[in-house]
Amino acid sequence: MQSSLSVSDSDGSSFAPLVVLELAENTEAEAITWLLNRIKDKQQNGGDGDGFLSIAECQYIIKHELDTLRAKGEKYVPGYPKVKLYPGKSVIRRLQSKGILVQVFPLHDKEELKRLSFSWYRKIKLSYQPLDDIRHYFGEGLGLYFGFLEYFTFALVPMAFIGIPYYLFAWEDYDRYVLFAVFNLLWSTVFLEVWKRCSAQLAYRWGTLSRKKAFEEPRPGFHGVLGFNPVTGREEPVYPNTKRQLRIYLVSVPFVLLCLYLSLHVMMIYFDMENWALSIYDEDPNFWTSVLLFIPSIIYAVVIELMNLLYRYAAEFLTHWENHRLESSFQNHLVLKVLVFNFVNCFASLFYIAFVMQDMVLLRQSLATLLITSQILNQVMEAFLPYWLQRRRNKKVHKRVKRMMGDKELPLVEQIQLESDMNTYLGTFDDYLEQFLLFGYVSLFSCVYPLAALLVVLNNVTEVYSDAFKICHVFKRPFSEPTSDIGVWQLAFETMSAIAVVTNCALIGLSPQVKAYFPEAETQLILTVVAVEHIILAFKFVLAFVIPDVPKHIQIKLAKLEFESLEALKKKIAPNIKIFQFILNNFT
Repeated sequence: MQSSLSVSDSDGSSFAPLVVLELAENTEAEAITWLLNRIKDKQQNGGDGDGFLSIAECQYIIKHELDTLRAKGEKYVPGYPKVKLYPGKSVIRRLQSKGILVQVFPLHDKEELKRLSFSWYRKIKLSYQPLDDIRHYFGEGLGLYFGFLEYFTFALVPMAFIGIPYYLFAWEDYDRYVLFAVFNLLWSTVFLEVWKRCSAQLAYRWGTLSRKKAFEEPRPGFHGVLGFNPVTGREEPVYPNTKRQLRIYLVSVPFVLLCLYLSLHVMMIYFDMENWALSIYDEDPNFWTSVLLFIPSIIYAVVIELMNLLYRYAAEFLTHWENHRLESSFQNHLVLKVLVFNFVNCFASLFYIAFVMQDMVLLRQSLATLLITSQILNQVMEAFLPYWLQRRRNKKVHKRVKRMMGDKELPLVEQIQLESDMNTYLGTFDDYLEQFLLFGYVSLFSCVYPLAALLVVLNNVTEVYSDAFKICHVFKRPFSEPTSDIGVWQLAFETMSAIAVVTNCALIGLSPQVKAYFPEAETQLILTVVAVEHIILAFKFVLAFVIPDVPKHIQIKLAKLEFESLEALKKKIAPNIKIFQFILNNFT
């Protein structure tokens, strides 16, 4: 791989550094020499790999090699007698947990990053993203996220186009939202089914569709009493599952319920503020009191974002404390905690206004205020603030390097200094969470505020550019992880889609046009709405079975590839089978 970051090794050869291991300043020389020798031994035993691998695949292999670097008879780290080494634990993770190894991160490739940036976000253009280039540089995880972001944005365009005339010509008639609610039902039902096929096509193109789930090693934060693992045959930490379940049900669940109660209490304070602002407007209706009507919603939207942020830190702390052995289990429990709270915190007030107060005017106003305020805050927190902080860091590093090196220029040293001071990219969790909440705003209540889809489209267009910039220039380059889909987020979006069906059916049932057909039979109206909702949900599940997740032509290609692999294996072992049959026939 050609790179401007090539330096000379001890033997005079040139190489392009891919990964940086930053050790603590006072690290013993004996430990450094030992670690370097272990890494070199691992590299020699592992070979150089396939020259046709993508950059992201090379980094994944390096990360895997580092994670599987284990003690080779050593009882402790040389120079650190108190830092014991265990046969079943990763040396790199052990060094990180003891503070000897500060951080491990892959370096950016300047030339590759420049080409990717130019084709991705440096030019404002209405076109598809270079998903193959993103996957080549950052891996399948980020490639699928940006693919989903692109698909979600384009899928919202029809709803946005329908919403504009609906907004212009039926603005004051809030009762005529039935047709838009029906369209919402159809859109939310088809949206995810089509995405699964698009996701399968991307995964097939990138070679991860039929990838089997790899064996998971214990996550870095997992701890416990040293025991024997019958699967790996190694000694590694063991933690009783009963103890973990007690922590979940006796501490985590009550804490989440307490947070939900506090969220609902804040919601009731918001309604008191709304009543206060409305009473002032009724006493003296003028421009300033009309502006005052929006203040409670704006304050509530800001409070929601702050509560989501604080709860996120608490949820991460609790999930770490639960001590899950596998990273997948950790992520599933964290996602569940965060989604439950965010759903209640963001949508409880809208459900209360829609189905308890039944005030469509206030529902429209609250939805618009929450949506616009949350988008502004997210753009500030995710794009402008990190960009400003990174510029300040870059200036400090440039001054420090210039003071140290004088007129000599060492671009590699300067780049390592810059990237080591960058924030660590924590994955696509927050990005998917933001899209999940936006999907909720659109699919649940956009029938009373038709411009919601248009606002989300505009937000996602800017989101593509801001996310692309921060992943390229604000955060350290993340290690890639091969993946074939968006994981647990697919289930989260499907759950939101099912809730959207129930919500839109209920809103249709509350409309005056539908109520007119049941003037004195409220029970019959409720039963009819429930029946229609069940029929649509049944249709949704049938549709999921009828439409295959993987397109037919890809299924055929995968089956053909499997058949050809089996035939090649048969040809390879055929001579051995013939020899075995000859021996069997002649010596029995």
